[in-house]
Amino acid sequence: MDNQRLILFVIFSFSLVMLWDAWQRQGTPGQVASPPAATAPVAAPAAGGSAAPVPVPTAETIPSAAAPAAAVDSAARLAVTTDLFVAEVSAQGGDLTRLEFRAHKATGDQDSNFVLFEAKHAYAAQSGLIGAGLPTHKTVWQLPASPLQMKDGEQELRLRLTAPAADGVQVAKTYVFKRGSYLIDVEYEIANGGAAAIAPHAYFQLTRDGQAPEGANAMMSTFTGPAFYTDAEKFQKAEFGDVANKKAKVPGKTDNGWVAMVQHYFVAGWLPGAGEREFFLREVGKDLYAAGVIVPVAQIAPGASGKVAVPLYAGPQEQDKLAQVAPGFDLVVDYGWLTVVAAPLFWVLQWLHGFIGNWGWAIIALTVLIKGAFFPLSAASYKSMAKMRVLTPKLQKLKETYGDDKQRLNQEMMEMYKKEKVNPLGGCLPILVQIPVFIALYWVLMGTVEMRGAPWVGWITDLSTKDPYFVMPLIMGATMFIQTKLNPAPPDPMQAKIMMMMPIVFTGMFLFFPAGLVLYWTVNNVLSIAQQWQVNRMIEASGLKAK
Repeated sequence: MDNQRLILFVIFSFSLVMLWDAWQRQGTPGQVASPPAATAPVAAPAAGGSAAPVPVPTAETIPSAAAPAAAVDSAARLAVTTDLFVAEVSAQGGDLTRLEFRAHKATGDQDSNFVLFEAKHAYAAQSGLIGAGLPTHKTVWQLPASPLQMKDGEQELRLRLTAPAADGVQVAKTYVFKRGSYLIDVEYEIANGGAAAIAPHAYFQLTRDGQAPEGANAMMSTFTGPAFYTDAEKFQKAEFGDVANKKAKVPGKTDNGWVAMVQHYFVAGWLPGAGEREFFLREVGKDLYAAGVIVPVAQIAPGASGKVAVPLYAGPQEQDKLAQVAPGFDLVVDYGWLTVVAAPLFWVLQWLHGFIGNWGWAIIALTVLIKGAFFPLSAASYKSMAKMRVLTPKLQKLKETYGDDKQRLNQEMMEMYKKEKVNPLGGCLPILVQIPVFIALYWVLMGTVEMRGAPWVGWITDLSTKDPYFVMPLIMGATMFIQTKLNPAPPDPMQAKIMMMMPIVFTGMFLFFPAGLVLYWTVNNVLSIAQQWQVNRMIEASGLKAK
């Protein structure tokens, strides 16, 4: 294998691994989810020995269709402002229908804040109770008269809504916002003023359409959709298409775990505490999906009160904080099958940022460290490639002499390799060993929310978006061109054209890549050029070319 074929082989291998990784991320079709087991109505003891029937606590008992658009649009809304959020709660269902982050700017618009829950994607956090006459996410709730704002010095802000009483049962729903936290407690207080005991269930769901979030890059596909976690089945994602085709796998009944809706950089998830729960996932309208969890409420006797609360996390995928929110919640930052490599790389990158204070310089430092760690492998690879480079004239002469006799040509080439002590495959293995690390770092840089809005130098004000003036991609393309020139021109004209086209093709691709990724690739190329130039100079000086 000559030097040009080696380079093409490496590029092909890298592309193949990237395609495989993307395919893995898209997910294979899941198993057909078994329909929730029909639980017979439970008879709860009532006063005087009578019993009150309890509805079947499954997803089928939750109103499946969203409220009519006209009702949602006309419903009253209340704004809640904290140090992190500007939230809107609708009287229709008491749903959290809009959530604006004050510390994160909109994609590509530094003058606006990022909005997670929004009407554009029909993205909302909904909840309700399962039981005869109990309020659901289609009930009209009573809101406070005026907006709420967290004052200086306040550590907590509570928004209390009340539902119309039914059969003597009064229900209040409370949102608890905490200073400095993306966790929002959602509580239900149920006062049973009726004549019979009740044992309701509460459900908590996230609804969203199946469209990718704004700013999504088709060339760098990231997962958008529901995800579940349990101790038994660990982290699992579900494609919207599988939900529509009823092929998505759902954990079902368990005593642990959480449900989330994941998108690039951000996540929303319901995180029940210890106790029984049942997860569900279904299509509730045209291109509208609901992922949620049902939890039981302890039996409430006549004249008594009950309470159920489930925290909602809605915020950025900050890995150091996600692991503290709930077991396994940090897995929403999904590196796929390269997690074992990517997680330590992110830890090192984060440590470097804490030491340096700038994500751009931290990327450069990490690239240098990785290059240093692989220096022996890279050196072996470049030595092999350099030796092949100085043998190119002799190989060309052999091809001219024995071009019509392939068997003789191969024999003469192998004899030359043996005589010169050159392994034509010596450059392959060292490079292939490094490919998983490079791909893992690629996903780390692409999935790190801390890069959003992080400046580097000059015109690079956001490492998570493309270079506005395309300077970095052009520099990257120039480094690739220099790397190509450090190798001899392939004897095959077609190969020569392909090699000359690669810098142009990669430059075109990297024009739309995040600046952080382009920075990493450029620095890696510059270090590779320096190392390869030095090795070439040493090999040529050793006298191999003169033999």
